[in-house]
Amino acid sequence: MGSKSFGNLLDLASGDLLDIPHTPRALPRVMTVPGIISDGYGISGGADSDAVSLPCRERKIIVANFLSLNGKKDSETGQWKFSLDNDSPMLHLKDGFSPETEVIYVGSLKTDVDVSEQDEVSQTLFEEFSCVPTFIPQDVHRKFYLGFCKQQLWPLFHYMLPMCPDHGERFDRSLWQAYVSANKIFADKVMGVINLEEDYICIHNYHLMLLPTFLRRRFHRVKLGFFLHSPFPSSEIYRTLPVREEILRGLLNCDLIGFHTFDYARHFLSCCCRMLGLEYESKRGHIALDYLGRTVFLKILPIGIQMGRLESVLNLPATAEKLKEIQEKYRGKKVILGVDDMDIFKGLSLKILAFEHLLQQYPSMQGKLVLIQIVNPARGSGKDVQEAKKETYYTVNRINERYGLPGYEPVVLIDRPVPQFEKSAYNAMAECCIVNAVRDGMNLVPYKYTVCRQGTPEMDKSLGLSEDSPRTSMLVLSEFIGCSLSLSGAIRVNPWDVDAVADSMYSAITMSDFEKQLRHKKHYHYISTHDVAYWSRSFTQDLERACRDHYSKRCWGVGWGLGFRLIALSPNFRRLSVEQTVSAYRRSSKRAIFLDYDGTLVPEASIVKEPSADVISALKTLCTDPDNTVFIVSGSGKVSLSEWLAPCENLGIAAERGYFTRWNNSSDWETSGFSDDLEWKKIVEPIMRLYTETTDGSNIEAKESALVWHHQDADPDFGSCQAKELLDHLETVLVKEPVVVHRGHQIVEVKPQGVSKGLVTGKVLSRMHEEGNAPDFVVCIGDDRSDEEMFESIATTLSAQSLSVSAEIFACTVGRKPSKAKYFLDEVSDVVKLLQGLANTSSSPKPRYSSHLRVSSESVV
Repeated sequence: MGSKSFGNLLDLASGDLLDIPHTPRALPRVMTVPGIISDGYGISGGADSDAVSLPCRERKIIVANFLSLNGKKDSETGQWKFSLDNDSPMLHLKDGFSPETEVIYVGSLKTDVDVSEQDEVSQTLFEEFSCVPTFIPQDVHRKFYLGFCKQQLWPLFHYMLPMCPDHGERFDRSLWQAYVSANKIFADKVMGVINLEEDYICIHNYHLMLLPTFLRRRFHRVKLGFFLHSPFPSSEIYRTLPVREEILRGLLNCDLIGFHTFDYARHFLSCCCRMLGLEYESKRGHIALDYLGRTVFLKILPIGIQMGRLESVLNLPATAEKLKEIQEKYRGKKVILGVDDMDIFKGLSLKILAFEHLLQQYPSMQGKLVLIQIVNPARGSGKDVQEAKKETYYTVNRINERYGLPGYEPVVLIDRPVPQFEKSAYNAMAECCIVNAVRDGMNLVPYKYTVCRQGTPEMDKSLGLSEDSPRTSMLVLSEFIGCSLSLSGAIRVNPWDVDAVADSMYSAITMSDFEKQLRHKKHYHYISTHDVAYWSRSFTQDLERACRDHYSKRCWGVGWGLGFRLIALSPNFRRLSVEQTVSAYRRSSKRAIFLDYDGTLVPEASIVKEPSADVISALKTLCTDPDNTVFIVSGSGKVSLSEWLAPCENLGIAAERGYFTRWNNSSDWETSGFSDDLEWKKIVEPIMRLYTETTDGSNIEAKESALVWHHQDADPDFGSCQAKELLDHLETVLVKEPVVVHRGHQIVEVKPQGVSKGLVTGKVLSRMHEEGNAPDFVVCIGDDRSDEEMFESIATTLSAQSLSVSAEIFACTVGRKPSKAKYFLDEVSDVVKLLQGLANTSSSPKPRYSSHLRVSSESVV
């Protein structure tokens, strides 16, 4: 798919796109990274091969859009003063680390710092707070944060499409460019402090989804974790984003990706499947994606709160005083509390309408029930926020005018910055808390409410309560927020069903105290045992597990710009050299050549399946040499292969993966000999036909020895689901039949037991040995999973004691991917060039050698 995003990330670094000043590097300590194996073939492999490693204790680098700092410039002295923002969850992630762990924070400041002061501020923040600030130019930051993040990603990730100009902002490429630029600045800052051997990098939220690509491109073996704190939309929504693949590949450049709920992880996996063709599986309880030889793990882990911080706020005298004031003000009334951002996704108007409906349905509640709605300042800007605010005020005023009485206001809207102690007081006083968001990531408001209702011994003492007094709380939660799955005692609601929400609020406030106590106890136990330290510790442990094999594989960086991706393969895996292979060919006396057909001699995607004239010419020359045994080992049928390869009279053909074998044109076809009974087809074909009729885009391929159900043109998710169901169905009905049911890439195949490409290579090599023509040169080339059987069989056969022989083995896969072969060629044209090189050698006089180079069969695997 074509992309208009940056073709080369270096364009950003040079400032060609936006006038971005060079990132200051005046940090007190700069860490570099150890070298990695160079690929040796001119492939872009990163610039860390010449770096030097410095010893350092274990460190965690936490990267988020904003630092957990508050900053203010003294108007008299002109000096900056900074303090920790103790309410920031990012600050408390360190609670899950060991005391010896050094934690470094990278992020932006919430206030602008003049360019002339940035170096000094950077030095101060690093020394005093272990913080590395990213200074993004003001115009870039505005387009990055308020533009692309808040006007495009935020609505899209919350399932809102800009169907018309008045309903969300359309995609703006200049905002996307600012997003890329900001991520590049973050990457520069991280690169300035990283120590590759010791550091684990944890990136947080949707603002920095391209940062992993920048870091992975520079440091191939960096240990990267990413956690998304917002929803992830379904593939139908996400695929509308013009830069969808760039963002997906950015996330896949991590080792571990975290989500709050399985729904969001499932949507991400579906996008990877539909847009990138990736498959996933469960590995020992962990969801894992196989991505170009790397395993990318997914983690489903709801975040928690910092219990100690909240309890310390509850112990403040100001909290107790405020609580007494609120209790006195609302004495004799029941209070329902809402705490939300001014955001179109928080469902404020729906909540207030539900409250109005409650007052209508239950007149006895009028004058006795109050909804206190605290509105946090909006994090974004735009007409959608203004419209949400206007509608909220209008609805509140209408309800208060209709149901208000002297001294009684049904809905109290607190639209101002509310300090933490005041929020805690409202939480501690409210009998019920409602979160009615139409879509949200986690939302920790119910957690904080529950802890505040539990109180603390110090707070009880100041209020004159006994420590063993019963604790109650009630939660009414939208089913579309992450925390609703964790708090199983809450009343779950569909926020769009205003009547049901009203009934749920009434049930919550009229429920018996005993049941409220049980629900509260259950919630408090979960929240107190799954705090932010538990979340941080669990995520870090999984990240360490995901990075264990970083130095056991060889890495290649491929792709330009934001399409960069890393291929991780065996350390011994390298490109097959035509010169080396031809040289070995010349030295040999007896040779065996095994070639796959589709994807090896003919491009897999080609409509025309006949081999080219170059292929026929090379094969014909190789087959003419009496010292060569050449076999085509394919899954295609014998009729097609015979027709396509008719000019090559001495060519051996193994059709349908070896069920049929022919040594040359003049010999008869032989069957594998395992089972000639194909009566099982009468059972399999009706079943496959049933699944074909119910799965649009699927089809059946009927071979003489096998039946194959293809679903590559079906809906990826449905096709995969149907393939699994078909596999289970066939395995059940064929349990007593001499067949194997196999699920491959977008296929389900039923074939006779024992039939495999590996069996063909073993049979041919054994026969050559028996006839006294044991080969001292073997070439085997294939491109898919079935060809791995050939690579393994050659190693096993030639290493057997009875067939011990000196041989040079060139097992080669087409395409750089995990394989049991030692070598790779990039594409079909490279295979053809190799065959032409061998053919030219075969047609010219060959020197004779008295001895042959000995190579162990271990070179295959």
